[in-house]
Amino acid sequence: MKFMRLSAIAVFCAGMLFPLGVVRAVAPAAAPLQSPAPPLKHNPSPSNPQGDPELELQHAIDSAGNDRVALVRNLNAYLTRFPDAPRRAGVFRALVEACQQLQDVPCAIENAEKLIAIEPQDSDIMLVVVNLLQKQGDDASLTRAVGYVTRVLDRVEKLPVGQKPDRLSLADWQQGQLRLRVAFYNLRGSIERQQKNYDAAEKDLAVSFQLQPTAAAALLRGEICEARGDPAHAIPFYLQAFVLPETTAQMTVDRHGIRQNLGNVWRQVHGSEQGLGDAILAAYDASVAVPKNNAKSPNADAKSLYDFTLPRLDGSHLSLAQWKGKRIVLSFWATWCGPCQELEPLFAKVAQSYGGNDSIEFLAVNVDDDQSGVPPFLAREKWTQPIALGDGLDNFLHVVNLPTVMVIDPAGKVVYRAAGYSSGDFEDRLEKAIDQAGTAGK
Repeated sequence: MKFMRLSAIAVFCAGMLFPLGVVRAVAPAAAPLQSPAPPLKHNPSPSNPQGDPELELQHAIDSAGNDRVALVRNLNAYLTRFPDAPRRAGVFRALVEACQQLQDVPCAIENAEKLIAIEPQDSDIMLVVVNLLQKQGDDASLTRAVGYVTRVLDRVEKLPVGQKPDRLSLADWQQGQLRLRVAFYNLRGSIERQQKNYDAAEKDLAVSFQLQPTAAAALLRGEICEARGDPAHAIPFYLQAFVLPETTAQMTVDRHGIRQNLGNVWRQVHGSEQGLGDAILAAYDASVAVPKNNAKSPNADAKSLYDFTLPRLDGSHLSLAQWKGKRIVLSFWATWCGPCQELEPLFAKVAQSYGGNDSIEFLAVNVDDDQSGVPPFLAREKWTQPIALGDGLDNFLHVVNLPTVMVIDPAGKVVYRAAGYSSGDFEDRLEKAIDQAGTAGK
């Protein structure tokens, strides 16, 4: 693969690794190892006759000095003696770091997974495990790695805007969430490619590329085509990988390597490299071109929700002005959004519960960039909810995460917004918001 491993996003900072307040006792990685320290005794140290866990932990660290082997041995002995120690999470973190410094991957994985067992919300340590499992490279390890990435990605996609740190602006937070989603879809796709699970990898990489076109995703898609013996379809992906800018430090690409791949598949298809230069220039021009809208969107000058006219899949148009004075319930979704598919039957169930109430309208708004795949998707999934295409409504209402469900009161004000998906009490929360948005009940 011609780019930096995506799991570099999992690198820890020292403050995250050692929350024990004893960082000073652990020497930096570059410090020379001293002669092995004697193993930590299970008997209390002379200065700690009662076997206090805090003092014993400090003794375990101090007695190891700069010797990482002794540190691992001492901390394991400490956990054997104090399996429920208050600071055991920090001990596991220190063990993960020490095992990594010793290049003992199984040891690092074992302790990282023990930490996950007691802190299942720790996404950072999950990504460390992903990196370690990728290094092992066997199919069982890669399958576990995919599982961890999936758990982290699920949290990112379901994180509500209400959990945005106060120090970040909404725009910065949303951009950060987008970068995380792109990176995690790329990461999972790269692992699935490593497993030769090409269908799953292509699906994840297509989602990543739709969220934000990156050279890394295009490169992986080209490599998958080559692995499948399809050089003709690899060419456009390698062209994109060659001309697209590098968007993040975690997805640095090797242009020289891509050029070699591109030349190889081009020669296989065309017999020589004649015409390749023109194809590269055309791909570059396409990557920087400003889209030309010969027909101005009817929503380009919309100043309010009711100015929008949304296209339907049957060629008709829906003017939201006709719903002025009603409660409107919108669900924004895309064909590539897994959580959207989980949410849809619940959204449809709530809509059905208000059937016959002319004061409420429900609408599922599709926001796919390429809408050619929407009709076959709906035919396959058999969705029955009214569907319209977003045509700028998502941008107007500042929809960033999918799915997003919102309730609009009769005056046109958004009174409820739920970004992401949590099945727990979705129906109850949505029905409560609908009922509170107007005087008319079910």
